[in-house]
Order: sequence, then C-alpha cells, then structure tokens
Amino acid sequence: MDKELYIIRHGETDLNKQGIVQGRGINSDLNDKGRTQAAAFYAAYKDVPFDKVYTSKLKRTHQTVKDFLDAGTPWEQLSGLDELAWGIWEGQPNNEEAIAAFKGLMEEWEGGDYDARFEGGESPNDVVLREKEAIEVIKNAPNEQTVLICMHGRAMRLFLCLLTNRPISEMTEFPHQNTTLYKVKYTGGQFTITEFNNTDHLK
Repeated sequence: MDKELYIIRHGETDLNKQGIVQGRGINSDLNDKGRTQAAAFYAAYKDVPFDKVYTSKLKRTHQTVKDFLDAGTPWEQLSGLDELAWGIWEGQPNNEEAIAAFKGLMEEWEGGDYDARFEGGESPNDVVLREKEAIEVIKNAPNEQTVLICMHGRAMRLFLCLLTNRPISEMTEFPHQNTTLYKVKYTGGQFTITEFNNTDHLK
C-alpha cells in the first residue's frame, strides 16, 4: 500500500549542545531546548492522522514524540532505527584528537570504505543492515498509511540514502538539525522525498 513517512531527528540533548558524540551506547535525555523543539513539532503536526509512531530504542526519540504517544497514537520501537555506535569515542570531549579521528573516519567513508569503524563501534554497513530490516517492517505493515518515524542524525542520513538509492558516500547531502523533518512518499515500490530538511516549526 502507498504510505507517507514523516521522518524526524530527535530534539536536542545536552551532549548535542556541547558538541559531544552520543551514539547508540549513550541513552541521554532531551534538554529544555529539546523539549521545546518537540513541543513545537507536535503543535505543527498534531492534526496529521498518524497511524503509527516508530522510534529507536533510545529515550531521546521517545521523549521527542511523547505528545503523540500521550494522545494515543500506536507506538513501536525498532532497534534498526538506533544511532550508529561510535565505540570508544562516545561521550568523549570534542577536542583536537577527537576532531582528527572523526575527520579520518569520514574520509574513509567518503572514499567508499563503508566497513570502516571506530573500535567497539559500528560501520555504515552495519547500520544499513539493521535499517533494511526496519524498512521492511514499516513498508509491509498493513493499515499504516501515515507514519511518524523518530530517529538519529547519522542513522537518518544512512536511512535516507537507503530509501532513495543514493550511495552511502552521499550521506552528508542530508542536513539534520534537531527535529528536522523529511517527508517521504512510498508508492509503486519507490520512495520519493517530498519535503527536504523542513524546520518551519522551529521558526
């Protein structure tokens, strides 16, 4: 069946504010700004008749869509929507050493090495594998025409590459502010982005 997906990134956390990496291994809460962003998104989209809300297993996504859940929209958590795990760099200060390490990893990814990862972390290929499973769940769910998906910045970039058949090396083409919206239409077996990086609710 045809579907319309509203894909958003979670609201701001203190680690976001501080520029510190939080991947799959850090289960942080929204800060005051993040809660304000979530409330603004709800105010703008509360009248959309969502059949289902999908989130990652991490509470920053749960907190972002809390108002929709409180209003009674059915909810499912999918680990396939979790953020990429950054391994030994998760929660570390954003110092010169960290900046150099991340620059090196990004260059590997942009060069096509999608198996590159930090120690204890995940590669883009690892994340894509679990995202493909999540996409199948969402795509094949009956009676779910309008769906809200709340996930994470890097994972969202990979997710959008998957949906639109773009190479992973182009993931940086998808900006991802906190609570930014990408609206995606699924029809005829194809996904098409109909709204790109929409943050009008934050104005």
